[in-house]
Amino acid sequence: QVQLVESGGGLVQAGGSLRLSCAVSGGTFSMYHMGWFRQAPGKEREFVGATRRNGADTDYDDSVKGRFTISRDNTKNTVYPQMNGLKAEDTAIYYCAAALLIRRGVSDRNDYSYWGQGTQVTVTP
Repeated sequence: QVQLVESGGGLVQAGGSLRLSCAVSGGTFSMYHMGWFRQAPGKEREFVGATRRNGADTDYDDSVKGRFTISRDNTKNTVYPQMNGLKAEDTAIYYCAAALLIRRGVSDRNDYSYWGQGTQVTVTP
């Protein structure tokens, strides 16, 4: 059974930075495309960014482009979003997700089979 565990969330002031982690166990990490999504209170879960299994190709939502960077370490079975220049509107629960195949697109949550439990990120003005 593939398990994803996020960590690194917390409280930060606007303009600050956080680095989240998502550790994957129970599967062959290098075979998975890894995505990050977030969900704010009362809103739908939305795409943040993703890294392909090769680690070289990444995609970001326009709202975080230039501020967030997603990397992965296939030797540690872990994916890291580095979040800089945080804004109050980045406040949400952040989820990592794993997909073996991308059919609809990396931003489509239906392509992801495995999800973590989420980690809260709160950005104060």
